[in-house]
Amino acid sequence: MLATVRSIDFLNALMSMDSLKLMIGLPKGSLEEATLLLFGRAGFPVSKSSRSYRPSFDDDTLDGRFIRAQEVARYVEHGFFDCGLTGQDWVQENAADVVEVCELIYSRASAQKSRWVLCVPESSAIKKVQDLEGKTVATELVETTRRWFKKQGVNCTVEFSWGATEVKVPELADAIVDITETGSSLIANKLRIVETLLSTTTVLIANKKAWADPVKRAKIETIALMLKGALAAQHMVGLKFNLPRKALDAVSAALPALRNPTISNLTNPDWVAVETIIDSKQARDFIPTLKAQGAEGIVEYPINKLVY
Repeated sequence: MLATVRSIDFLNALMSMDSLKLMIGLPKGSLEEATLLLFGRAGFPVSKSSRSYRPSFDDDTLDGRFIRAQEVARYVEHGFFDCGLTGQDWVQENAADVVEVCELIYSRASAQKSRWVLCVPESSAIKKVQDLEGKTVATELVETTRRWFKKQGVNCTVEFSWGATEVKVPELADAIVDITETGSSLIANKLRIVETLLSTTTVLIANKKAWADPVKRAKIETIALMLKGALAAQHMVGLKFNLPRKALDAVSAALPALRNPTISNLTNPDWVAVETIIDSKQARDFIPTLKAQGAEGIVEYPINKLVY
């Protein structure tokens, strides 16, 4: 009898531990590698085998799955995931009733928002949205595109595209709605942008029930803070140096970003120690300026997180 009671208590304890775990939906596919790098810089390294859809965290309170970004919002809404990373476009496409915790502007190719754009071949006679009346448009973002055309008062057929959407025009569709970051793929495929439907970026979203749980919400907010800190730091470096006190005003004026440096007195009253954070591209131009102003002991160092 005692052994049975202990077994029940043990199982209850395991169930309680599982209920406290935060289940995260991570995007599989084009965002996967960038997401793994971001989590690593944020202090939550994720490891996985090449064929596994289950990530391994070094934090016992975290669990998760890799799944297509198009589906993350739906599974967060339904409660399989407590939170997840996906695009604002897919939250909108699925009409998912979730909490948007924060924007995380990163992607596989750039650190800027992407756009869903309406495109036609360069040689197409279509010049404006109204020219697509009665025509066919191919896209992966079907419901959002249908709603957009309805708002424009244009009646056209919107068909689902499984990928390689750029090659669908003009033989299989009159126009496409596709996502672009830099526009290079559109140029390579000789496509012309007619209109932009929406801008989108990666977002951290949460299930409403999980967000209402104080323990899970605190963990989600911690993850959001660290992810944002890692993104803020990715193009920044720390800079510290010793500087003649008489040169401090000139150095401060040379770089607007240096308006709030940390300045410490040294044992030699004619010198100060300065430390600041600047854009890594500025550092290459600013360090020679420092040297010309008599700075010594100049050290540039990388930073993993920058929390404002």
